[in-house]
Amino acid sequence: MAGSTQSRRSVLSRVRYLGSAHDGTHHFWIQRLTAIALVPLTVWFVISIIMLAGAPYEDMTAWLSQPVPAILMVLLIAATFHHAQLGLQVVIEDYVHQQGLRVAGLVLVKLGAVALGFAAVFAVLKIAFGG
Repeated sequence: MAGSTQSRRSVLSRVRYLGSAHDGTHHFWIQRLTAIALVPLTVWFVISIIMLAGAPYEDMTAWLSQPVPAILMVLLIAATFHHAQLGLQVVIEDYVHQQGLRVAGLVLVKLGAVALGFAAVFAVLKIAFGG
């Protein structure tokens, strides 16, 4: 009986509640918030790199060893990788139609973002704490 109820539903009613746990709005807002966070962080990063252009390695590491640049760099890394992962997730969900490939792609994107994000944060912390 449940199967026949499903087949009588309109296309709109069938589509309305599809999606990953009804969290499309949350995903949308997190992607927008990371985009907004990336604007000042990227401006700060570009200005900092321009000011340090041509500086020796020691000056770069001394700069990144300071608390504010290290914290801002970690925030930039986190926002960048999270924003990229969210964007790639949408692309995969929209354009990869085979279920197995979709799941594999989503897992690879998530793991890749986490792995690369942790590696980048580790590098910053290693420099910041003089390791």
